[in-house]
Amino acid sequence: MEFIGINGGTFDPIHYGHLRPALEVMQKIGLKEVQFIPCFQPVHKESTHVSAQQRCDMIKLAIKHQAKFTLNTIEIERGGPSFTVDTLTLLKQQYPNESLVLLMGTDAFSKFHTWQKWQDIIQLANIVIMHRPGEAVPLDCTSGRIYQKYKVESLNAMSGQMIDLGVTQLDISSTQVRDLIEKGQSPEYLLLPCVMEYISKHRLYQAIK
Repeated sequence: MEFIGINGGTFDPIHYGHLRPALEVMQKIGLKEVQFIPCFQPVHKESTHVSAQQRCDMIKLAIKHQAKFTLNTIEIERGGPSFTVDTLTLLKQQYPNESLVLLMGTDAFSKFHTWQKWQDIIQLANIVIMHRPGEAVPLDCTSGRIYQKYKVESLNAMSGQMIDLGVTQLDISSTQVRDLIEKGQSPEYLLLPCVMEYISKHRLYQAIK
């Protein structure tokens, strides 16, 4: 059985905080690949700040040297609000013989019980909860109780399992990157130089004058 990592988000813009944890999960549990899936219309966040095509362009630049990282535009092509359960349903049709592994951080997982049809998500995929080394998965909440029900030591099924992994979580956010650019300050060392060059070339995230 092969595992395909699913890493969704707005990626507005993509930065090292998206990339390094995904690489570590891939290496630690032996993922066949990690698919970066930019949403078309975020459900739990404000609207995106640049076009879907520009976000995809930046992802392509950021992952071009990592052969096992791929861009999947399934949510962009579908349009409308991007619900994880809908995306996983479509992906399962495409990969019926492989295990989908949904990657998420502890902040996202703490709200997992509020996600649309979260019970179906567990039936469609396994889940990896990424956290800083030594940091515990929050258990004193509804999502924590879900984790305790489905947690395993290692993934060995097509779906219905959860594990937690300590990874290098960089304290970087896309909001931080956008704010720096809007203020005329450099986001250097927060994101890849090729992505910085793209942002500069297309004058993205700059203050409206």
